[in-house]
Amino acid sequence: MTPLLGGLAIYAGFLAGLFVNRHLIPAIMPILIGSAIILILGLLDDMKGLSARVRLLVQLFAGLIVVVFGDRVNMLPESWWGDLFEIVLSLVWILGVTNAYNYLDGLDGLAAGSAVINSIFFGSILYLTSQHGLFILCVILAGACLGFLPYNFKKGRKRVFLGDSGSTFLGFILASIGLVGYWAAGNIVKIAIPILILGVPIFDMIFTTVMRIAEGKIRTIYEWLKYADKDHFHHHLVDLGLGLRGSVIFIYFTSISLGLSALMVDRGTTKAAVLSILQGSLIFGIIGVLIVMGKRSGRSGPRA
Repeated sequence: MTPLLGGLAIYAGFLAGLFVNRHLIPAIMPILIGSAIILILGLLDDMKGLSARVRLLVQLFAGLIVVVFGDRVNMLPESWWGDLFEIVLSLVWILGVTNAYNYLDGLDGLAAGSAVINSIFFGSILYLTSQHGLFILCVILAGACLGFLPYNFKKGRKRVFLGDSGSTFLGFILASIGLVGYWAAGNIVKIAIPILILGVPIFDMIFTTVMRIAEGKIRTIYEWLKYADKDHFHHHLVDLGLGLRGSVIFIYFTSISLGLSALMVDRGTTKAAVLSILQGSLIFGIIGVLIVMGKRSGRSGPRA
C-alpha cells in the first residue's frame, strides 16, 4: 500500500507551530478552517476516490470561507459588479493554485520542497513589509515541510508521500497567503509578487491545460479536474534527460529565480518591477518552447 499520509504529517507540524504562536490564530482563522476542509477532502480522496464534481464543490466552499471572512482581491471600484468580479477572481486564484500544487506533486520532494522555497520568499517580503502574522505563518509552513522532506526523499518502504491531502493543503495555504497578504503598497505592478513566487505551479497548470485542450484531451472543467497523465512540467524535464532528481533541482532553481524577481518587484522602482515580470515571463517562454520542441522530437523519432 502506498504511504500517502505525508499531508497529515505536515499538518501535524503546522498545528504544532501554530500552538506555539497561538496568538495568531484569530487573525488567520478563515485560512485555518478552509485548509482543514481541504486536508480532509484530500484524505477522503486518497482513501476512497471522490468525483471531480465533489472535489470542486468542496474546494469552492473552502475558498469562499477565505474570501468572505478573510480577504479578497481589491482592484476594482466599489460596486456590485466590482465586488462580484473580485470574488470570482479570488476564487479562481485559490482553486487554481490549490489544484496546481496537486499537479506539481509528481516527483519525490518536488511539491514540499517548492513550498519551502515559496514560503521563504513570501515570508521575506511579508517581513520587510511588516506583515508579521503572515510572516510567522510562512515560517511555520516552511518548517513543517522541511521536517517532512527527509521522509519523502528516502528510498524503499520507509518513504512517505504527500498524497492529494498534502499537496492540496500546501496549495490552499500558499494561495491564501498570496490572496490575503498586502503586496501592492500603492503600486499596482506589485500585485504580480504572488504570481511570480508561485510561478512554477501556475505555469504548469496553464501550460498543461493549454496543451491538453489543443490535443483534444479535455473539454470541460470536470474533465480537467479528473484527467491524469504524465504530461506536466516535471515529466517533460525528465523526458528531456534531466532525470528525476535533476528535474526536481531544476524546478527548485527556477522557483528561486522567480522568488528573487519577486523581491526585486517589491524593493525596486516601477521600471525595475516591470522588467522583473518580463524576465519571469521570458523564463517560462523559453521553457515552454523547449518542452514543445522536445515533444515534437520525441514523436518524430531519431533522425538518420
